[in-house]
Amino acid sequence: MTEGDGNQAPPPRRRGRPSRTEAKTGPGARTRILEAARTEFSERGYDKTSVRGIAKAAGVDAALVHHYFGTKDEVFAAAIELSFEPALVIPDILGSSTEGLGERLAGYFIGVWENPASRAPLLAIMRSAMTHEAAAKVLRVFVLRRLLDRIADQLDVPDATFRAELAASHMVGIAVLRYVIRAEPLASADPQKIIAMVGPTLQRYLTEA
Repeated sequence: MTEGDGNQAPPPRRRGRPSRTEAKTGPGARTRILEAARTEFSERGYDKTSVRGIAKAAGVDAALVHHYFGTKDEVFAAAIELSFEPALVIPDILGSSTEGLGERLAGYFIGVWENPASRAPLLAIMRSAMTHEAAAKVLRVFVLRRLLDRIADQLDVPDATFRAELAASHMVGIAVLRYVIRAEPLASADPQKIIAMVGPTLQRYLTEA
């Protein structure tokens, strides 16, 4: 640009708001960001993962990550949700009656962990939660509020949050021992055996008066 040609430099972009070019990437960019976030959290852990690093891995500007998700904690929560997909599975877990609810919940939870595609990011999430309070808080809020509280609320039982916390403690404990610590014989047990033994306990937590 030469002096006096009448052209002006574009105004600086405001943080957190994507440009028109970035916005055109649409839902595909959001998916790329989530997949990149799961990979980054899996490989680097919560502490060493940054919004800038996630953006670089997804091939987008960091402003687009902020636009879709806000903070790193919110990206972390979205990465958890991508693994569990609560909105899709809760109706199936609840079913048409409370009979077999505990077994369906245990089957869903163990199934997510047994799936290699979701196990790696979940391991990273769990390890991050064990060493970083911010990650632990995000995991607690998700497991309790987005998953188990919603199930308990639909059952119209007393002390729904307390019941949800008991169920969460049982399932998270299994995940830590089987998949993180790999304590034997639990680590090598048949998943169906675990589901059959855990299901009645979850049923009692969530449905019995």
